[in-house]
Amino acid sequence: MALSDAAIRATKPGAAQFKLYDEGGLFLIVRPSGGKLWRLKYRHMGKEQALSLGQYPDVGLKQARERRDEARKIIANGGNPAFEKKRAAVAASVSASNTFSTVANELIDKREREGLKDITTGKARWLLSLLEAQLGERPVGEIEPYELLAALKKVESSGRLETAKRLLAFSSRVFRYAVATARAKRDIAADLQGALTAPKVKHHAAIIDPKGVGALLRAIDGFDGQPVTLWALKLAPHVFVRPGELRQAEWTEIDLEAAVWRIPASRMKMKREHVVPLSTQAVAILTEARGLTGAGRFVFPGQRTPRRPMSENTLNAALRRLGYGTDEMTSHGFRSTASTLLNESGKWSVDAIERALAHGDTDGVRAAYHRGAHWAERVKMAQWWSDHLDGLRKGGTVVPIKRTA
Repeated sequence: MALSDAAIRATKPGAAQFKLYDEGGLFLIVRPSGGKLWRLKYRHMGKEQALSLGQYPDVGLKQARERRDEARKIIANGGNPAFEKKRAAVAASVSASNTFSTVANELIDKREREGLKDITTGKARWLLSLLEAQLGERPVGEIEPYELLAALKKVESSGRLETAKRLLAFSSRVFRYAVATARAKRDIAADLQGALTAPKVKHHAAIIDPKGVGALLRAIDGFDGQPVTLWALKLAPHVFVRPGELRQAEWTEIDLEAAVWRIPASRMKMKREHVVPLSTQAVAILTEARGLTGAGRFVFPGQRTPRRPMSENTLNAALRRLGYGTDEMTSHGFRSTASTLLNESGKWSVDAIERALAHGDTDGVRAAYHRGAHWAERVKMAQWWSDHLDGLRKGGTVVPIKRTA
């Protein structure tokens, strides 16, 4: 006798499990706990089997009968509905692990375990967020070049040309990883080279005129903001490392007695340890800073919490406060200032200057040679450069400068 919804609802659980039978092998298991489970009894290759069709009332009587009929069609064609159900579940699981978002997140997690900087990881996840709406749930191996281009053009049309360019490069890394993990046949991003509007190259603003450098140094001496910011501003011209390397400096990396700062490879752009010789002026600045921050981890801790380094915007904000606009000077510009004036001095070899700037060398043997061969010259150059900066600073009276941008 066929079941009805009314009969099912009226059925109360008993002390032991029992069954309510419908038609065509469909039945409902009623458990002592009150749970009601749909099952289909069938035979495959002479053996009796049972297929789970869901739980009542999530799966109602009508839907259970539809699932029974679908299963019976498979049986009629010689198939096993239980096997087909498992295969569908595996296919769904594989499909879910093959989406663009899944592959991209997997790649980012992998690079994070390999030592990718937090800020770089954050930027990668931000780039992924810009693509997720259009490509996130698409199987990575099925995405066509025109689909990726449409997503990139959407960003480009908003005027963010540099972001669109970065998105293309990020997408290429994701597709190459998908190829390496057998989830895509090729890097379709490679087909889009030249398809985006190239952004204009923007160089970090820097003061390279000696008189202008002297004025900047005097302005820094007159900075009336946080002491930690002042020390970072004072040290930046002497060591001319990248802003991220400066603000994340840790006391364990610095040996003031040996006048050496060893920046670990994990924090360097080229992923190689960078050793910075410290002039007497740089040592003096760091000694002063140690009196306030030496008990903590970071040389230049953040204002909100000493457990984190100074914000990446702090130095640029300080330069703006001193009246230097974004088109005049940036924290990264101290590197250009040093590079330009050191080269123009004619006193130092190009190799020594390049090593001081931690620029990469594609030849590993040559790079290793340079690290050792130019150390003595770099030590002398570091002291000469600091003395030269002192000379430029003395070009005028030290006064607080607060110009409007």
